[in-house]
Amino acid sequence: PSSKDPHRCPAGCQVCQNLIRCCCGRLIGEHPGIKCSWPVYQAGSQSDGGEWSVQNHTKMSPTDAFGTISFQDGDHTYHAKYIRLSYDSNLDQLLHLMVKEWQMELPKLVISVHGGIQNFNLPSKVKQVFSKGLVKAAESTGAWIITEGINSGVSRHVGDALKGRTSPHLRKICAIGIPPWGIIENQRDLIGKDVVCLYQTLGNPLSKLSTLNSMHSHFLMADDGTVGKYGNEMMLRRNLEKYISLKKIHTRMGQGVPIVGLVLEGGPSMILMVCEYVKASPAVPVVVYEGTGRAADILAFTHKHTGDTGDLCPQVKEEILMMIQNIFGLEQKQSSHLFHVLMECMKHRESVSRVHVLSLGSLHFLSLTCLLGTNMSASDQLDLALAWNQLDIAKKHILVYGQHWKVGALEQAMLDALVMDRVDFVKLLIEHGVNVHRFLTISRLEELYNTKQGPSNLLLHHLVRDVKQNNLSLDYKISLIDIGLVIEYLLGEAYRSSYTRKHFRILYNNLYRKHKVASSKTKKSKSSNQMDSGMGSTESTLHSQFFRTAQPYKCKERSSPFPKYKKKSKEDINYAENYASTGFIYPYNDLLVWAVLMKRQKMAMFFWQHGEEAMVKAVVACKLYRTMAHEAKQSNMVDDTSEELKKYSKEFGQLALDVLDKAFKQNEQMAMKLLTYELKNWSNSTCLKLAVSVGLRPFVSHTCTQMLLTDMWMGRLKMRKNSWFKVIMSILVPPTILMLEFKSKAEMSHVPQSPDFHQLWYHGEQCPISSKDTLVTRKIYEFYNAPIVKFWFHTMSYLAFLMLFTYTVLVKMEPIPSVQEWLVIIYIFTTAVEKVREVFISEPRKFCQKVKVWIYEYWNFTDSVAIILFMIGFGLRWCNPPAQTAGRLLYCLDIIFWYTRLLDLFAVNQHAGPYLTMIGKMVRNMFYIVIMMAIVLLSFGVSRKAILSPEEPPSWTLARDIVFQPYWMMFGEVYAGEIDVCETNEDCPPGSFLTPFLQAVYLFVQYIIMVNLLIAFFNNVYFDLKSISNKLWKYNRYRYIMTYREKPWLPPPFILLSHFGLLMKCIFHHQPPNELDQEEGDKLHDFEEQCVEEYFHEKSENLSSSGSERIRLTTERVEEMFQQLKEVHEKVFYIKESLLSLDSQLGQLQDLSALTVDILKVLSAVDTLKVEEALLADTKHQACRKLPHSWSNAFYSKTLSSLEGLYDKKYHYYTCLFNLAVKSMFFAAVERNNLMRLAQTIPFTPVQLFAGEEVTVYQLEESSPMNLDKSMSSWSQCGTTAMIQVLSQEEMDGGLRRAMKVVCTWSESDVLKLGQVFIVKSFLPEVVQTWQKIFHHGTVLHLCLREIQQQRVAQKLIYTFNQVKPHTIPYTPRFLEVFLIYCHSANQWLTIEKYMTGEFQKYNNNNGDEITPISLLEELMLAFSHWTYVYTGGELLVLDLQGVGENLTDPSVIKPEEKKSRKMVFGPANLGEDAIRNFIAKHRCNSCCRKLKLPGKQSND
Repeated sequence: PSSKDPHRCPAGCQVCQNLIRCCCGRLIGEHPGIKCSWPVYQAGSQSDGGEWSVQNHTKMSPTDAFGTISFQDGDHTYHAKYIRLSYDSNLDQLLHLMVKEWQMELPKLVISVHGGIQNFNLPSKVKQVFSKGLVKAAESTGAWIITEGINSGVSRHVGDALKGRTSPHLRKICAIGIPPWGIIENQRDLIGKDVVCLYQTLGNPLSKLSTLNSMHSHFLMADDGTVGKYGNEMMLRRNLEKYISLKKIHTRMGQGVPIVGLVLEGGPSMILMVCEYVKASPAVPVVVYEGTGRAADILAFTHKHTGDTGDLCPQVKEEILMMIQNIFGLEQKQSSHLFHVLMECMKHRESVSRVHVLSLGSLHFLSLTCLLGTNMSASDQLDLALAWNQLDIAKKHILVYGQHWKVGALEQAMLDALVMDRVDFVKLLIEHGVNVHRFLTISRLEELYNTKQGPSNLLLHHLVRDVKQNNLSLDYKISLIDIGLVIEYLLGEAYRSSYTRKHFRILYNNLYRKHKVASSKTKKSKSSNQMDSGMGSTESTLHSQFFRTAQPYKCKERSSPFPKYKKKSKEDINYAENYASTGFIYPYNDLLVWAVLMKRQKMAMFFWQHGEEAMVKAVVACKLYRTMAHEAKQSNMVDDTSEELKKYSKEFGQLALDVLDKAFKQNEQMAMKLLTYELKNWSNSTCLKLAVSVGLRPFVSHTCTQMLLTDMWMGRLKMRKNSWFKVIMSILVPPTILMLEFKSKAEMSHVPQSPDFHQLWYHGEQCPISSKDTLVTRKIYEFYNAPIVKFWFHTMSYLAFLMLFTYTVLVKMEPIPSVQEWLVIIYIFTTAVEKVREVFISEPRKFCQKVKVWIYEYWNFTDSVAIILFMIGFGLRWCNPPAQTAGRLLYCLDIIFWYTRLLDLFAVNQHAGPYLTMIGKMVRNMFYIVIMMAIVLLSFGVSRKAILSPEEPPSWTLARDIVFQPYWMMFGEVYAGEIDVCETNEDCPPGSFLTPFLQAVYLFVQYIIMVNLLIAFFNNVYFDLKSISNKLWKYNRYRYIMTYREKPWLPPPFILLSHFGLLMKCIFHHQPPNELDQEEGDKLHDFEEQCVEEYFHEKSENLSSSGSERIRLTTERVEEMFQQLKEVHEKVFYIKESLLSLDSQLGQLQDLSALTVDILKVLSAVDTLKVEEALLADTKHQACRKLPHSWSNAFYSKTLSSLEGLYDKKYHYYTCLFNLAVKSMFFAAVERNNLMRLAQTIPFTPVQLFAGEEVTVYQLEESSPMNLDKSMSSWSQCGTTAMIQVLSQEEMDGGLRRAMKVVCTWSESDVLKLGQVFIVKSFLPEVVQTWQKIFHHGTVLHLCLREIQQQRVAQKLIYTFNQVKPHTIPYTPRFLEVFLIYCHSANQWLTIEKYMTGEFQKYNNNNGDEITPISLLEELMLAFSHWTYVYTGGELLVLDLQGVGENLTDPSVIKPEEKKSRKMVFGPANLGEDAIRNFIAKHRCNSCCRKLKLPGKQSND
């Protein structure tokens, strides 16, 4: 049909069906249901229906292709989600599919990569820098990379950049390909609904379609109904980018997702695309990579020479027009239009960034382009940097001098940084002026606890639910009061958080009442009131386990924002208003607790470094983490959570110990004050008390802590030796008190004192001259208030009590108590009063909590049991004799508890104290073993009793009889007379013969196994605790010292006098405040901050001088040097390649000049009518030399044909003679010698360059590589190093050798190319064993050498064969290059050759059998074997031809050998004359043999 007129044809026209394509790109026959009689138009033609368009001539249908693509890429399998969709699909539904169904996270940046669709090369350095920058920019910002998704052009370069940097199982980078559905190769593999399809990435090289790139993680295949056409996918791509840009980059920020365009190479459409980007509203910044070619270079050149006004000088305009015409091949009109579009882009040149890839040193360039290339405010820029976690960008380009910020902008950024767990940004913002005291408010702190962004801690919600004791809804908002309850729960019931105090509750309610009123009026949720986390209270609450403490130092009241609470609402409102303008006293403490409870360790470490009270903050964090770890384990959470929290706890515990050690080295007294300084922000507790509650044994065992405890134990007494003797003597003889030495007030400044002490010193200092009476009184007071004196005084009283109690229970109990009994009764009752006083002065608020805390201690529990038991016995002893007897028995049992109480007195001793700890540990841990022993005992006791007493009536004595004798049997009492009951009693119960057997089994299990297991367990506990016994004693020492510091100095029964004195003192005397002044408190904080700074400075110095840091720095320097050396190596390699190319071109010029001389000689001979002589002379000359190596057979044939055209017909005979002479080159003597030399042993002595490498490669070198038939072969003496890796463990066995597939992972030279697949072959053991008779040493090496030399013979023969074969045969067969390798790990010689892909075929065997040829290639291979026999005059025959296509490998060179010779000739596969005879008998000459004019087998015979 005509190209202009519409073609009309009848139905079934084959022209329409198979030749004419529709405007959609398909053949007419591919349209289902179309009538062939319809007119068909070419693209752009007009008809009655108008121009063909996608909108009018296509229809939409539900997608039939979506699921998962499985790419097979070597050893890895990559998976990618895909869907076929319309180019104008609903973007809301599409994004919902990507985010909800495909589980993709919304991007924080979209990098849209554009460039050429066809393949183009990038220099290795350019590609390396581009790949590194793109991948790191995407990883650091959480970006989506959008490309065409095909396996060519710029998409392929993006895929190469992602390859090796993304895990096949977990891809961190989202690379989205948006290709047109109509250009995808192997579409049928993708059709299916929710399927997993295997996709073949190898495409047809002749096809115009493209395959998908396997490195992309998602594919959106835009379908517009066309085939083989691009264009409409860009509409889907741009619409998707615009839609994503409207989404918020973060839920806390109003900034949309930024888009950046990236241009590499490209055609004219790239310039149009850039123009669309920069003219959009808002403009999309574009990065153009200069040096990548075509459109990118034109854009970069224009951008470089365009001024701020967008004008170009005439010379540059002409140059740009010429560049457009030459690069794109456009006409003048088209070039002018494209130049006009280019100038439109330059009007928005501020949105275009030009960068040369070789100068791209920063991986953040893409981010900088988005930040600084647009008119974005500083706050928005900071939000982007914060969302991308790009600290260096914020530091160098945003938070700079002269930048203006809105009020509260940095505080909002600070809140965002805390929520997103950006520690470095928090530090940077604080350095740039964010005031944490003003920043932290109630609302912000609650927002931090309720945030869903960043790492969350589910354990916190479980803890809130536990303290609230009810189920919480999913949207429950945690309040600070809830957090206070959680803190109290974690730190102990005696601890009281500042969030749960009365003042804070009043403030909290008032603030949120105002907030509620304001929100109802303004519809805004904003609160500017702030809180004080260090509010004071007259009530002191401490940890539940350690309530006996000396009264620590108290700081003088600062200008406290908390006035005394009164019940007037107006005052409460005024109080809240006054407090609204104040900040936290220690905001870093509250932020530290937030970070710990939210399990953000890096943030917690940062807040620990800042602010005051570093030591106690570390202790509190340690306690919180440890309790949270215990709760996580109890809640059956993941084991990793508990272990992780324990790890964090240990880190903070070590920090507290390090700071204490540093402070102790700096100033001992200041360090001790840090331990006893009252912490108003931490429930008026002390650092030492909190450390003991945590169980920080190293901290409590530190020298500083022990010195403090020693000073507290000794009180004001100044003793060094025999302190116990001096104290006892002073108690017994009070006048000796005046002879003792006492410490001065300065020496006791670091030890907290009781209010009485301060009052006594205060009144003493009022008098100008202290009287002698005052001095004596002070010494007596100081002596009896020392804990060591209290201990010995109470101990002596207790021993006297035990003596009296012992006497009471041993003698007869009279109806009326004796004097000794009355003394015992008074002692126990006064002790009970003291215990009640201890309960009431304990620190918890509620009485039930006080009892719970008090009874938690073991000795308090035993004391309460002993007192109650004695009171019951005391009540019964007044009754009649039966009851009186019961009372006396209770006395007897009760004295056990009082004697056991003596063990606690030994805890003070350094040697006896650890043994008490061991006993307690053994008793606690023996529970499960005792239960198992009881089970064994009951199993034997019940069966034994049942057998021996079958007629026993029901009674309670049965329970005693079951366990009585079996229990004593454990200790060796076996009741020998009752083992066999039938010996003494003839009427023994039936089955009694079983009891001896049962007893034997029971004693073996119980006595031999269980008892020894219990002993072994005790032994293990002993040795474990023995190693830490000193630390245990030091840790437990705190409890004893604190116990006796709080006791009244008079022991029972005189303790009632002390109680009366304390009561009078509380009623009539006001205790002076025990406070540190403000100046001394500030000194303590400054000292602690100085210690922390010095600690980190010393730690950083140790780290910089450590071996690991030096190794790291050395590694970085070595890597840098390696990169430089690699660049030098690449340059040297490039120079070598250039020199080789130059040498090849010079060789071609030499060959051309020689051929020109020959042709001129022939022409000269024709002109002088000496054609016959010239042809004959030239024939002889050509017969002596080969065809030039740079000329192909086809070109040589063309040259001969051109020469023939010059001759007259009468010279036709001489021309044929000339051609025949060239084709029939004879088997020269030099060539024969070179071939036969390969049949012998060539000297080979390997010299290894690098010992210890995997393989060393040796090759057979040629003296003249360009003239292989005239070249002499020799082995290289120096090998090259290479690394190979096995690809498949499957071995391919042959008749003589087995093979394995490997890949080259590194090579010293180009002998083995990097990344190429090879075949390694080794001889079978039976072959090696057979040839050991000939080659006694190095059998495998000799076999490998002969195999390689045999293949080199075949290479040389086929080289000559390709020169003489007719040009009508299009094939050029060749043998692969084989190398010799030595594997160091296996200590074995092997051969290696290139792996051939394709269908492997064998043409004949080494015994002469051959296939029946069905193609020209098969005929040529068989003819080659025939030719080798003819060419060598029957001396050699090449058989066993096999390979893929024209590539052959592993031949057998057959040579007749002498019958008496036992030497190997050309390898072990040489079958000699038998193979030659069989070949002659079975070979059938084919067309190739006839073209080669080879004689038949009859003539050969």
